Amino acid sequence: MEETFVPFRGIKNDLRGRLLCYKQDWTGGLRAGIRILAPTTYIFFASAIPVISFGEQLERNTDGSLTAVQTLASTALCGVIHSIVGGQPLLILGVAEPTVLMYTFMYDFVKDRKDLGHKLFLAWTGWVCVWTAALLFLLAILGACSIINRFTRVAGELFGLLIAMLFMQQAIKGVVEEFGTPKRDKSNQTVLEPAWRFGNGMFALVLSFGLLLTALRSRKARSWRYGSGRLRGFIADYGVPLMVVVWTGVSYIPVNDVPRGVPRRLFSPNPWSPGAYSNWTVIKEMLDVPILYIIGAFIPATMIAVLYYFDHSVASQLAQQKEFNLKKPASYHYDLLLLGFMVILCGLIGIPPANGVIPQSPMHTKSLATLKHQLLRNKLVSTARKGIRRNSNLSQLYQSMQEAYNEMQTPLAYQTPSALGLRELKDSTIQLASTSGYMDAPVDETVFDVDKDVDDLLPVEVKEQRLSNLLQALMVGVCVAAMPFLKRIPTSVLWGYFAFMAIESLPGNQFWERILLLFTAPSRRYKVLEKYHATFVETVPFKTIATFTLFQTVYLLLCFGLTWIPIAGVLFPLLIMLLVPVRQYCLPKFFKAAHLQDLDAAEYEEAPAIPFNMSFDGQDPQARNDNLDSGEVLDEIITRSRGEIRHAQSPKVTSSTPTSQEGVKPVFSPRLSLKAYSPHLNELRGELSPQMRGKELEVRQTPSPGPSNLGKSTPGSSSSQIP
Repeated sequence: MEETFVPFRGIKNDLRGRLLCYKQDWTGGLRAGIRILAPTTYIFFASAIPVISFGEQLERNTDGSLTAVQTLASTALCGVIHSIVGGQPLLILGVAEPTVLMYTFMYDFVKDRKDLGHKLFLAWTGWVCVWTAALLFLLAILGACSIINRFTRVAGELFGLLIAMLFMQQAIKGVVEEFGTPKRDKSNQTVLEPAWRFGNGMFALVLSFGLLLTALRSRKARSWRYGSGRLRGFIADYGVPLMVVVWTGVSYIPVNDVPRGVPRRLFSPNPWSPGAYSNWTVIKEMLDVPILYIIGAFIPATMIAVLYYFDHSVASQLAQQKEFNLKKPASYHYDLLLLGFMVILCGLIGIPPANGVIPQSPMHTKSLATLKHQLLRNKLVSTARKGIRRNSNLSQLYQSMQEAYNEMQTPLAYQTPSALGLRELKDSTIQLASTSGYMDAPVDETVFDVDKDVDDLLPVEVKEQRLSNLLQALMVGVCVAAMPFLKRIPTSVLWGYFAFMAIESLPGNQFWERILLLFTAPSRRYKVLEKYHATFVETVPFKTIATFTLFQTVYLLLCFGLTWIPIAGVLFPLLIMLLVPVRQYCLPKFFKAAHLQDLDAAEYEEAPAIPFNMSFDGQDPQARNDNLDSGEVLDEIITRSRGEIRHAQSPKVTSSTPTSQEGVKPVFSPRLSLKAYSPHLNELRGELSPQMRGKELEVRQTPSPGPSNLGKSTPGSSSSQIP
């Protein structure tokens, strides 16, 4: 994104770029047909369940001023507006945990003040939203989003881990409160007795931990050995909302043996109940707010504006990383301007504003990448089978698939056709064809396995359109009318979902991975290399990793501790923003530039696994092969929390493969080199447990082939000799 601070230039550029592809945003979604419902449903559940949970949290923290009705209405309203007139349709909007935190701080400030109190809380927050919108307008007009590129991994991952800590904090707090006296609905005095309060708390532990464990287990359904691939894929994609339904059903098993109110359930008025719609007319009470508090609303508005600027921009950045190979332009400035209009609209009707959310936004992009992968895969599989039936050789087969791939591309009028093309054929496929005499002969599925090898050819692309965002927002709106059914969900199930969201956001966060590395015993650190691992593990000294991680940990605890201070807690967004100058000007004085580049890489770069074999003297080590199911390709290459592409540094063989063995050039891959050197790799390899040394156990690296001899004819041998 071009850095420009000329007033209105950024907004003008965003509008010009997005208007050119606006029509294609809709036609692209319609062409996908019924398949568009899969990513739509996936992101709907990922968005709606947290919003319901946040509504329950707000209802408790604001004494019923805001409930799940308002959080669902805000998410639906802002989602519909953004999907129709927004700039980046991949961005998902919703009421997020930081918004709940800020509204809790504001309610704690006004509830005991006689000139405001509970009655004028929403009217005062309306003025806060007016000031917030004005600041967002100013930031958008002056091109403040131009500095979004300066938000590095340090800030993004620290903010993500802070959100995870807030999720887990609320989950623990909610479960503990299940043992206490309920704040609302005290009509049944029986449930207030100590024995039933304890019984409610124990049942809440069963429901919350039951949801947490089964939800985490269902996410790994694709690796199960039981059931068909389609069933396992369905459970992996929709298992979490399914577990919410299952454990809600479990909560009704003892319904005839316990008093009403055990377990406690979601408390929220129906949208048509008397008094439930008083929020929508809060604009009439805004003039009753004293002038001093109207002016003072500027202070929390500044914090919220900074928070929304950061959260909205980073969510948009993660949803359109360059590794997703998006074709359409970004729209940071215009989207921030539109966010200002939505904030003022929400404030005037008494509902909390919605902004870009993490991790739902990158999850949306990932689900659309899966959709595009499926559409391309079906076309290429059909083309490959036709080519095999026509007795095509490997080169002709690849060329026909390349042509089919190009036919599936729909470049915009102002763009050149996609230069990505298919990925290159695997070296194992070419070597098998070479050694088996299939380079010029008709190829069959013993050389090119259509069901598996097609996945390796497809680059990551995204079905960029607006339809899925609009449909999921409308489905969230339907949840408002379904409130009588939603109130049947136990609150303990929501606390379990909070814990699930916290744990689910950790994989892929290098900050968290470095924390785990610090607690790894020195004798076991070499095991990190046996799996795909971040490149800094091999390139940065362990002491530097530890120092950098401790700095982030202290800063994280400072931000988290600030949220506990009743009034000063609104300042925590400023600490997040302060990381930008700290990273740019302070950290380079304490860390080498090369080490900072690896520890704070803009992209999620991973090194391939380095297999190690433990064998006693006289035994040959066995090679370890990691086989990926074709249905899990995107799950393996994209991190779950941030939705980023993992860069495995393993170049492929060139795709322009000649049709004869003599024309195939030797290929050298650093991943296969025996002499690949990393300054700290040997240290990690050699760290063994003392017990192992006593048994004269030998650690050997699995032999890897040297430079490929593919294409060189070796007399008397049909395969290359590995030294």
